[in-house]
Amino acid sequence: MGENIKRQTLPRAIEKTLTNLLRSKIDLFGEDEQARIRRISNEFSYGFRMLSRFQNSVSIFGSSRLGPKDPYYRLAEKTAYLLSRAGYGIITGGGGSIMEAANKGARRGRGVSIGLNIYLPTEQKANPYATTRLEFHYFFVRKVMFVRYAKAFVIFPGGYGTLDELFESINLIQTVRIPRFPVVLVGSRYWQGLLHWLMSTVLRRGCIGNEDLSLFSLVDKAEDVVRVIRKFYA
Repeated sequence: MGENIKRQTLPRAIEKTLTNLLRSKIDLFGEDEQARIRRISNEFSYGFRMLSRFQNSVSIFGSSRLGPKDPYYRLAEKTAYLLSRAGYGIITGGGGSIMEAANKGARRGRGVSIGLNIYLPTEQKANPYATTRLEFHYFFVRKVMFVRYAKAFVIFPGGYGTLDELFESINLIQTVRIPRFPVVLVGSRYWQGLLHWLMSTVLRRGCIGNEDLSLFSLVDKAEDVVRVIRKFYA
């Protein structure tokens, strides 16, 4: 009864606007399968076309909730700056916080600064430091772009999204779905709990092998990020 009253009292113009907004930003379960296939195909084509000229880049991930005064924000900016000066382009998720810091560092280093933004029901605001900006509807299409055009992943402290990118990358390497490349965790104090769990529980129970722990590196300094990547490709 309460829902009916709310629907009746909601102005039709506002209801129509909200409906159109949701249709344009998030999936509709009733969408025709063929229409969805075309939409996915078009988004892949768009990403490949826009990013194909960037073949020497590093994807940087991290929290969207840390402010400019946070030490990891400043470290991400410095890392991106040094990578840019070393000849690498920088790819981020295009949002704020660590992503913003990385794009800012890339721009300051006069390098390629790419932001792959994502449409969300709560809109992610694009940061102003990406000189090449792309907008994606599908997370999985965006994920492909992060991997396809990256020579390395650099993982700063973050939440579920950052952990998703971390574990997907090392899983793809572990299962030989992609060639091995450097996956670099930054911030030993932040990651030590996760690494202890991997060794004390996951490894101990036999769910991974010792060799799987060598699929990533752990550093604390921006200079060491550059060193690890350069050493891998030397």
